[in-house]
Amino acid sequence: MTLNKRRFILVIVSLLITFISLRVYLHLFPASNFDVGAYNIHHLFTGLVLVTLSTIPLALFDGVSRILDVAAVVFGVGLSMALDEWVYLITTDGSDQAYLLPVSFWGAVIVLSLTVAYTLIIALLHHKFNIRD
Repeated sequence: MTLNKRRFILVIVSLLITFISLRVYLHLFPASNFDVGAYNIHHLFTGLVLVTLSTIPLALFDGVSRILDVAAVVFGVGLSMALDEWVYLITTDGSDQAYLLPVSFWGAVIVLSLTVAYTLIIALLHHKFNIRD
């Protein structure tokens, strides 16, 4: 098993850019909601759809291809969307105002930092032990 450094970078960068973009956009426009009928679809749920769509090809296919690179970016975007709201939806009432609370922001920062750290640890362990098939 070889580490795909390109996809490693694509996932990390897409995680971080998505988080920053979401936070800036929703801070500027806090009443931006995606509603389907009477249902408010939080970006956690949209993120999970993106994670599902992207992870299946990443799990099934190996090698280097533009399609798998796109899947890695979509995975990073979806995971960032889901993790951004995880602490927020657990600790608050889920309102637009609660999204702007410090617990929502710092909870997301901590969860995303742990995710990036986990990704880096896996890459470093792979490098250290030179894992092969």
